[in-house]
Amino acid sequence: MLRTKALPNIGQEVLGLDLNEDVDEATTRQLLAIWREAGVVLFRGVGTSPETLLKLSRCFGELEPHPIESLRLPGHPELILLTNKGGLRGPVYAFDGVPTYGRIPWHTDLAFQEVPNAGALLNMVHKAEVGGSTAWLDTARAYQALDDGLKRRLGGVEARFEFCSDLARMKFANPGGTRVGDSKANFPDYPPLARPIVWQHPVTQVAIMNICPLNIQGIVGMDEAQGNELIEALIEAVIQPQFIYEHAWQEGDVILWDNYRMMHSAMGHPVDVIRVVHRTTLRGHAQAGRILDVAGRDAA
Repeated sequence: MLRTKALPNIGQEVLGLDLNEDVDEATTRQLLAIWREAGVVLFRGVGTSPETLLKLSRCFGELEPHPIESLRLPGHPELILLTNKGGLRGPVYAFDGVPTYGRIPWHTDLAFQEVPNAGALLNMVHKAEVGGSTAWLDTARAYQALDDGLKRRLGGVEARFEFCSDLARMKFANPGGTRVGDSKANFPDYPPLARPIVWQHPVTQVAIMNICPLNIQGIVGMDEAQGNELIEALIEAVIQPQFIYEHAWQEGDVILWDNYRMMHSAMGHPVDVIRVVHRTTLRGHAQAGRILDVAGRDAA
């Protein structure tokens, strides 16, 4: 029987899981129940091999290979390699004069697509000696804590989300930073997407929120000034320490999260500090939005 220990503020750490052995059906069911209840789950020091991460990941659902083959770990199409070892793959921003790699503000994965992924697992292979922490935020807990007046304002309200590959386009809660150099990453074009700010988790039916400061651009059908005021009020209410767990990585750690319910944020690290992470992605099956045209209307 697995044991758990509460993480600070949100989430659980799983104790007693032996990944040197096959994971039986009873243990898989218990792991799924822990994940659904906690939203973010830490497995400390389980190892760094691709096989270990894949074995653990498959307990939680179907894995989704990354559509860009260059980001896959060679020989393991279901694993993503996130690293600056061997050269920078993404943009660099200077914060307080320090060129920083891998800084990603609060977001949910694929908030700009109709069907986002259900979750993901990160495995720290080589930790950054400076920086490199990752944080998660529980939007279910944040919604429960909203005052009744703000909750009433959210009934039936949709927000417009857009893909953001440059922090300069981030409209709300922008962390600042000056872009340094060019990025080698090539991204497809994504149309704007409308998503309800409050919706029910497709598995647990718990009320969760779509805020995603990285990608949110406005409120569908609402005056811009009023929409901006509502978004800013929500961000202020939601991004609070009591809803956040920030993880200081050790090599061999794995963290699993529910991408419907949790936002996450990567603090990044100096460009000359090496960090190597493997990631798996759990395929989603729930439609969470609808495509808009550039003017913000239904594309259909």
